[in-house]
Amino acid sequence: MFRRRDGVWAGSLTVGYDERGTRKRRTVYGATKGDVLEKLVRLRADALAGVLGDPQRLTVATFLHRWLEDVARPSVRASVHRRYTEIVRLRIVPQIGGIALSRLTPVHVQSLLTSLEDKGVSPRGRQMAYDRLHRALGQAVQWGLVPRNVCDAVTRPRAPRPTMRVLTPEQVNVLLAAAREDRFHALYVLAVTTGLRQGELLGLQWDDVDLPRAVLHVRHALHEVAGRLWLDEPKTPKARRAVDLPAVAVAALCEHRERLLAKGQARQFVFCDTQGGPVRKSNLVRRSFLPLLKRAGLPRIRFHDLRHTAATLLLLQGVHPKVVQERLGHSQISITLDTYSHVLPSMGREAAAKLDALLGTVAVAKL
Repeated sequence: MFRRRDGVWAGSLTVGYDERGTRKRRTVYGATKGDVLEKLVRLRADALAGVLGDPQRLTVATFLHRWLEDVARPSVRASVHRRYTEIVRLRIVPQIGGIALSRLTPVHVQSLLTSLEDKGVSPRGRQMAYDRLHRALGQAVQWGLVPRNVCDAVTRPRAPRPTMRVLTPEQVNVLLAAAREDRFHALYVLAVTTGLRQGELLGLQWDDVDLPRAVLHVRHALHEVAGRLWLDEPKTPKARRAVDLPAVAVAALCEHRERLLAKGQARQFVFCDTQGGPVRKSNLVRRSFLPLLKRAGLPRIRFHDLRHTAATLLLLQGVHPKVVQERLGHSQISITLDTYSHVLPSMGREAAAKLDALLGTVAVAKL
């Protein structure tokens, strides 16, 4: 919304897309800002009700835009909404955006997936496109725009689970030794001992850390969209949690805080840039994490693999999966068990060996 040089206020709204997926916009004018705002509200309501065109000619592109704005945006984080928007704009609309929603068929959906595969889109990328379209069409069914979800008649693309590369206990020691003089040494100690997500680590504030009681509280996560940083709630209600700290983590945090106090940087964030502000994920990985791996002679892994390393180390030590679930902030224990199923067989063998040690001599004597 803006005011023209002649004093008239103007505002515009996207009301749909044409057959090529290009935005169609409507502009309204008024003597005051309030007049324009009122007209925009009515225009948006009319667009949703189909007043701006024949509902039978409502295109997939126009519907998906409405779904993104009216359903997805209020229900997901801004970073997730941006990802949804990119999937719709880059992968779905160019292929089937110009088709009337009422005429969309399973053949169109299958053609979309085949086209994405031909263009070299990864299995996971095709899966995400299918999932977004399926979810949006489910809303179309609820709104009475279509009688059924045509995605149900198309097999969801299969995508292999991302390769998980975890560090061994020996490699973790090598990593932490190499990070000893790094300004983010304490961050790496927390990563491999608590399993916090990268955004949770970078969103950690000193008010969240209770060093005397050796516990930290995950209350925020640092997010970034279009270059803007902000603190938000953790990923799920379960992700808002208290995590007990081992002595090595408490010692690293104490030393880290003393170093920041000496430099006058101990402000809001536990891990901050040289000005005391939040650290961008990309900067941490590019300027600290990847050089650290190279310096330590360790394989190139994702930062997220430190979270997998923390969980794997706990399970290998015999920690109950329910405890690991709580520390990681998984919403369900099934997520923990599915993600780390590769560790469970060794735990089963260890359990059997412990039973032998406990009962073996008695059982043999009775035989």
